[in-house]
Amino acid sequence: MTKAPDLPGATVLVERRRRHTLYFLEYAEALRPVHLDTEIDMTRVLAHRAAARERGVRYSVVSYLLHSAGRALARHPEANAVTLPSWPSRWRAPRTARFDGVTAKLALDRTVDGERTVLSALLPGLQDAAMDDIQRQIDRYRDGDLSDLPEFRGPRLLGRLPVPLGRLLFGAVLRSPARRPGIFGTVSVSSLGHRPVDGFYSTGGTAVTLCLGRITDRAVVRDGAVAVAPVMRLSLTFDHRVIDGGTAADLLGELKKTLEGFDDGEGSAGSDLRGADQDLRTGRPVAAGTR
Repeated sequence: MTKAPDLPGATVLVERRRRHTLYFLEYAEALRPVHLDTEIDMTRVLAHRAAARERGVRYSVVSYLLHSAGRALARHPEANAVTLPSWPSRWRAPRTARFDGVTAKLALDRTVDGERTVLSALLPGLQDAAMDDIQRQIDRYRDGDLSDLPEFRGPRLLGRLPVPLGRLLFGAVLRSPARRPGIFGTVSVSSLGHRPVDGFYSTGGTAVTLCLGRITDRAVVRDGAVAVAPVMRLSLTFDHRVIDGGTAADLLGELKKTLEGFDDGEGSAGSDLRGADQDLRTGRPVAAGTR
C-alpha cells in the first residue's frame, strides 16, 4: 500500500488478492449473458430446515439450491457445459464442452490479510450428493483456514506472479476441457441473501449461473385466497453461446418446482415435514433461521 504522488491524500493499492478476479473478468467479456429470474415459495424448504434443526442438523439455504441444481443439470446435460475459448475466434467455430458430473463453483465472501475478497469453492458430484455431504463441504470452506486449503493455491499463485505471466497462465488453464470442472466448475452459484438484496445477476464463466436473493415474507395466492409466504428471488444467467432461452427457462422452472416441493428423498434428519403441516397450509415459515 503506497501513497499516490499525484493524488494527495489518496492511497494506491496493489490488488494482488483480487488479481484472479480481474483475470476472470477479462475472460468473461467474451460471454453472451442473458438473464432470467423467478420467485420461489420457500415454505417447504424452511419447514425442512426447521425439522432438521430440531434434530441438531443445520442446512444452509444454498445447500438446498445445490442439491436441486445438481439433479436438474444432470437431466439437462446441454446446460452443464461451457464454451471453450478459441483464438482467433473469428476463424474458428466455438467449441462446447459438456460434462458428465455436476460441479458447483460457489462464490465465498472471505477476508484475506485483513481485506475482503471473493474466492470460489468447488463442490463436485452434485448430481447424486446427499444434503449432509453438500453441507459438510460448505462448512469446510466457510470455517477452514484459507492458508491450509489446497483449493485456493491457484488464486494465491496468480496474486504473486507478474501480471503478464498471470494472464498467460490463467488463459492457458482454461483451454483444457478436462481441467475446467476442477477450476471453474460446471455451474456457478452465488448468494447475497444474508443482505437486504432481493435479486442480482452475475456471470460465473459457466453456461448457467444461479444467484440467490434474500427470503422475505410476501403476499401469494393459494387456492384463490391471499396468504403470506416466505419468498426468494432466484435468478439464472445463461451464456447464449451454449444454450438458448427455452432450455434456460425449462431449467429455471424445474428448480422452482423442486424447491417449492422440496423432499430430499434421503430420510435425513430434516426430511420429516409432518410436523410442519399447519405452517405449510398458512404459508408462514416455520423458522427463518440463518442463511
